[in-house]
Amino acid sequence: MSGQLFISTDDTRTLFSQAMSGMYRKEVPQYGALLELVKAVNEQVLSDSALHHQLSSTGQLNRLDVERHGAIRVGTSLELATLRRLFAVMGMFPVGYYDLTVASVPVHSTAFRPIDEAALAKNPFRVFTSLLRLELIDDLALREKARSTLAKRKIFTERCLELIALFEQQGGLDSMQAEEFVAEALFTFKWHHDATVDGHTYDLLRKAHPLIADVVCFKGPHINHLTPRTLDIDEAQASMPKYGITAKETIEGPPRRKCPILLRQTSFMALREPIFFTDQNDSSEGTHTARFGEIEQRGVALTSAGRALYDELTAAVREQMQGVAKDAYAQTYQATLNNVFESFPDNFDALRKQGLAFFYARPNEEVLAARPVPAGLGWDELVEQGYVRFDPIIYEDFLPVSAAGIFQSNLGAENSEKDHKVAASRTMLEEALGAAVHDEIALYAALEQHARAQTEHALGLV
Repeated sequence: MSGQLFISTDDTRTLFSQAMSGMYRKEVPQYGALLELVKAVNEQVLSDSALHHQLSSTGQLNRLDVERHGAIRVGTSLELATLRRLFAVMGMFPVGYYDLTVASVPVHSTAFRPIDEAALAKNPFRVFTSLLRLELIDDLALREKARSTLAKRKIFTERCLELIALFEQQGGLDSMQAEEFVAEALFTFKWHHDATVDGHTYDLLRKAHPLIADVVCFKGPHINHLTPRTLDIDEAQASMPKYGITAKETIEGPPRRKCPILLRQTSFMALREPIFFTDQNDSSEGTHTARFGEIEQRGVALTSAGRALYDELTAAVREQMQGVAKDAYAQTYQATLNNVFESFPDNFDALRKQGLAFFYARPNEEVLAARPVPAGLGWDELVEQGYVRFDPIIYEDFLPVSAAGIFQSNLGAENSEKDHKVAASRTMLEEALGAAVHDEIALYAALEQHARAQTEHALGLV
């Protein structure tokens, strides 16, 4: 349609994330308390004028209040491929491959999110999306029951599919179409109390793994958590009891640092919610536990070298924690984590010089105002003489082991030791998606290179 004015995918993403947050707040009231807690902690942290200035100058401040990540789990390749098309309407693309079978969770995953700097600054909404691996159900008859149950359901409304197709045909949606799309897309993420199976089938699937039951037994995949971003997750964790929230014992991810890296997250325990099986009458009900609340704190994105060091240290922590008694686990884990990670540099300048983390290069306006750039300086001299400042590139993705830890703690500990370890298959996930996933390290490297090229141009380098 020539001359038609389309709303930007960034604006559609913001409309959807706001609508999702409103829906989840009604469905899970404790999520509202979580938002209030995070707002109070962030206001307290931002009283530090230096941090306020840093976040403001790097575009982090404007996105902080709207920033969320969610998680969803689907059961079939068609559902996943359609989600890819749905998220594209909102300018979100699959980034990264996560194999959670290494932590006995029978899924592999990707994260849908915006990928360029401007879109991330507008609204970095991201959805961690997992595909159930049915081949990990050992009982062949139960596996077939799960497969046939999933094949019968339709998790997208007909109008939602029509609007996705319209977006693809037109190259965009106008504002009215975008608002209708958001309303229709919300149906996919909505909680349904009515199960699609009888109680016996649910129990068998839950015994195989709680997450299998969560994916297979309902009309839709339902968003299982929404996560606001805090600037001090330790303070948020300590404050949870004041808001009537019971938190996990440990924070997932790296330890507390002066210079945060990657991602840290914690959650309140999952809700036990009433559900109705197909063989129940109106006066009886079952219960299901899956949906929970989570808080995250994000740090600088690490390079391949930084990730290798992080993985090495994380493995060392796991090795040292083997055999630790359950009642001493949380305290011992934190002490071990802090001790092991002392060998990871906790200084942004050191992280940059050692090639462990990604940074935006920017012209240092304060230095430039005091003394113009002398002719003939090269890049290294410009950096050395302070004409370039470096701001950390925020990590926009997830930690596989961290995600698995959150899942396990909220799905039931009785299955946490079940061995689901199989070969990771990025190819299998991409075939289901109908597209390749973006490599997150390559995306951060491109952001860093683009920022340097712009700064070189601004400072007069050819």
